Amino acid sequence: MSAIRLLVLGAVRQHGLAHGYMVRNDLEFWGAHEWSNAKPGSIYHALKQLAKQGLLLAHETAPSTAGGPPRTQYELTAAGEAEFMKLLRHALTDIDEKPDVLTSAVGFLVDLDRAEAVALLRERVAKLESWREEVTEHWTPDGSTPEEWGHIGEIMKLWVHTSDSGAEWARSLIARLEAGHYVMAGEGSRQADVLPEGTPNPYAR
Repeated sequence: MSAIRLLVLGAVRQHGLAHGYMVRNDLEFWGAHEWSNAKPGSIYHALKQLAKQGLLLAHETAPSTAGGPPRTQYELTAAGEAEFMKLLRHALTDIDEKPDVLTSAVGFLVDLDRAEAVALLRERVAKLESWREEVTEHWTPDGSTPEEWGHIGEIMKLWVHTSDSGAEWARSLIARLEAGHYVMAGEGSRQADVLPEGTPNPYAR
């Protein structure tokens, strides 16, 4: 999956109604233009495509009194809400996706209720542990060790290290969630804006 789809749906969802510049500001404040494909052109293209697909509803606005051009505001449709949640759950549990997909999902973790977030992260840990077991048992035939494979054995070491570090991170996040960190869905209000209105964006170019 593409991270931009999850990022744009999630950014619009945070505001209820959002125009393209607002979505861009939010994602740039996250630094998403550095670690994902969320560049300005991609963001505006994604907004239009998601609207065409019925996942966003576009509202045309009147030109500003200061003479600026009209802006299109977007909001999630019921289908868009379902798609956002599907992508979020997939991104948290699928261990084969690129890092920017998981990074995007972590940014929207608080949009899940606490119990579900913990359950999805536990599923991720189980998949990582299963993958580690597969590497150590089936990719080192005849009881050989990675060292006996020469430099090719470093590939297996990398896979094991990646699995171990990913599982360690997920377990630590589970522990924080179980300890009550963060305001999760259904637990109370929190600031919707990633970047409060009127605050300069330190990452804007």
